[in-house]
Amino acid sequence: MAATLPITENEESELSRWWLRSILGVMIFGFVILIAITALGYHNAPPIPAKVVDAHGTTLFTGEDISAGQGIFLKYGLMDNGSVWGHGAYLGPDYSAEALHQMGKDAAAAMAQHQYGEPFAKLDSAQQASVQALVAVSLKVNRYDAATDTLSLTPAESQAWNQQVAYWTDYFKHPKANGGLKPGLISDPTELHQFSAFVAWAAWASVANRPGYSYSYTNNFPYDPSVGNTPISGTLLWSALSLLVFLAGIAAVLLMFGKFDYLGWVSRGHYPHADIVPGDASPGQRALLKFFVVVALLFLMQTLVGGATAHYRADPGSFYGFQLEDLFPSNLMRTWHLQTAIFWIATAYVAAALFLGRSLRHDEPRGFVIWIHILFTAFVAVIGLSLLGEWAGIADMLGNAWFWLGNQGWEYLEIGRFWQILLVVGLLVWFALLFNMCRPSRVSNVAARPIVRMFLWAALAIPVFYLPALFFGAHTNYTVVETWRFWIIHLWVEGFFEFFATTVVALMFYQMGLASRNVALRVIYLDAILYFLGGLIGTGHHWYFVGHTQFNMAMSALFSVLEVVPLTLLTLDAWDFVHTTQGQPGPDGKPRRVPHKWTFYFLMAVGFWNFAGAGMFGFLINLPIVSYYEVGTQLTPNHGHASMMGVFGMLALALMVFVLRQTSSEDNWRGIEKYVKVGFWGANIGLALMVVMSLFPSGVLQTWDVVQHGYWHARSLAYTSTERQHLIEWLRMPGDMIFIVFGAIPMVIASIKGWVNERRAPAA
Repeated sequence: MAATLPITENEESELSRWWLRSILGVMIFGFVILIAITALGYHNAPPIPAKVVDAHGTTLFTGEDISAGQGIFLKYGLMDNGSVWGHGAYLGPDYSAEALHQMGKDAAAAMAQHQYGEPFAKLDSAQQASVQALVAVSLKVNRYDAATDTLSLTPAESQAWNQQVAYWTDYFKHPKANGGLKPGLISDPTELHQFSAFVAWAAWASVANRPGYSYSYTNNFPYDPSVGNTPISGTLLWSALSLLVFLAGIAAVLLMFGKFDYLGWVSRGHYPHADIVPGDASPGQRALLKFFVVVALLFLMQTLVGGATAHYRADPGSFYGFQLEDLFPSNLMRTWHLQTAIFWIATAYVAAALFLGRSLRHDEPRGFVIWIHILFTAFVAVIGLSLLGEWAGIADMLGNAWFWLGNQGWEYLEIGRFWQILLVVGLLVWFALLFNMCRPSRVSNVAARPIVRMFLWAALAIPVFYLPALFFGAHTNYTVVETWRFWIIHLWVEGFFEFFATTVVALMFYQMGLASRNVALRVIYLDAILYFLGGLIGTGHHWYFVGHTQFNMAMSALFSVLEVVPLTLLTLDAWDFVHTTQGQPGPDGKPRRVPHKWTFYFLMAVGFWNFAGAGMFGFLINLPIVSYYEVGTQLTPNHGHASMMGVFGMLALALMVFVLRQTSSEDNWRGIEKYVKVGFWGANIGLALMVVMSLFPSGVLQTWDVVQHGYWHARSLAYTSTERQHLIEWLRMPGDMIFIVFGAIPMVIASIKGWVNERRAPAA
């Protein structure tokens, strides 16, 4: 709906204090519930027994083996090959599901031999059903004794465990069968024993009933009827109730937009004075251009390693005749794919924030250019050294320093702990520089100060809410780690980065004269309320099946659906964005030319992908009953690509184009604009083709296979190596090529041309 401001509105008038009170109330409520769920996660996490024994009391493996095995899993980057409890990569199996199914098969073989004296395959169907039922009942019994901290296994389970080391030893030998890992990645007998202990523990927690309940620690995930794992009733109940909450949320917000016609982005009938003019940039702002060269180069690197990662799914045995896994195995490629994405997007936001902050003052702070050089050097060092460390860590070249200098192994947080600490320090220095430059008392335009306050609060949240990355180590209980990991992935990326992005766009619109102060503030306030209402408690939709109880499932299901509500509102402003690029009529009736056409095009792409990728595709997989079958299938990266690249990536590119335009003269911009135009269409068409031709249909078919054959099967080589699946993977290639050649490469050229033009410009 169009945002209509009365001509007579006093720009200096203060908005109601209930806006800020509502934000504070929503945040307090959300964090109270989220902290309660987190505390329960510690209390209800699956126990790690001190020892696991057979029926005779002989120790099979210990709690130390389990913890060490988790370290092996991380050290070799296996979370970027397969997954545990559905979270991780999609090239290899879900290790917990595969271990559970194999142990179920081996236990059935042992029971068949004991009961009938025949191999399981030679039994008739009735006998096989009887044995399978006995296996399911046996595995569901929780034989963990908390008093002695001991887990006891039955003879059949002990025999099944004894097959695990051999099974995983064979798995790591053949790149074609494991999604492109380095041949013989793990060959040490001790490490293989420890790794097997870890995945066996994860399998046990997946099937053994939680004390006092009729379902497992992971709410019966993964789906595998052969061992008794089927959906619990809560997955259906909370999914149905969450749909009611979703409809109520949509109705309430649409009612609000119908009653208050001044909600929205673009002002009509009231045109603030533009504070920024293209080509009029300070020395400090021009010094920020080199950040965007790094942004574009990292963007290109991300697309290249992403294409290589996708190739491992289409043809894991060979990279056009080369054995790529010998130097650049698939787990390293995926690690770099995720880390370069985080780095280039975050770097774009950091540089754009400093650029906009400088625009708020008439004078340039003393030493601003020097601090930009220092910050740039620090960012390049951390990015480059951490990427090299991940390669060395996965290759086992760092010894015991792998966790600190190499690859931590946690998906999205692979960066070594030392580099992680430096990154936090760098972000704090960035905020200090930003605060010193544009704290409200130093902002020239008094009317803009309320926007600036929200901008600074949002900026402060970026380093503060990355701190949970330091709350766990390589051997922390897996449930606890997953809890804190999504405090970062969801709250940092999908919560406070969203809030920060909103304040950045609001400040940009205000400075360009496209939104009045109060319009910009209302958008910030309303988005903050809606984001935090669903986004804080909604973090728990990642925790449905990682060791949390149904309390988390209920709360997160009911509130996470509200995350979609603010995304649907983007459609209400879509037409105003189109009109703005075409030139809205000013007070004199003549079109007001907006010199940031391509910035707006990228922002419109953000709106589209936010609704499609984060809204539609995210809503599809967030319902508990859908997530139970879907998590870890190709529907997850379908949502991830459409929302991560489509929203945060397109916004980062929008900010890059904005800065390039602001620092370019008319003549120089004409030489840059043609590459930006190609980059816009290439990135969006390429991303759309990836989704439509490969990721979405692949995810739907894989989820259907989960329903038909079980989760383990849909994630196994038996499914992913079928001719149909390989065809779908190859169908991703056109989208990838368009995205790389016509999306990433033109943006690299545009950024370099902008930087070179600045270097050639005469000193002011």
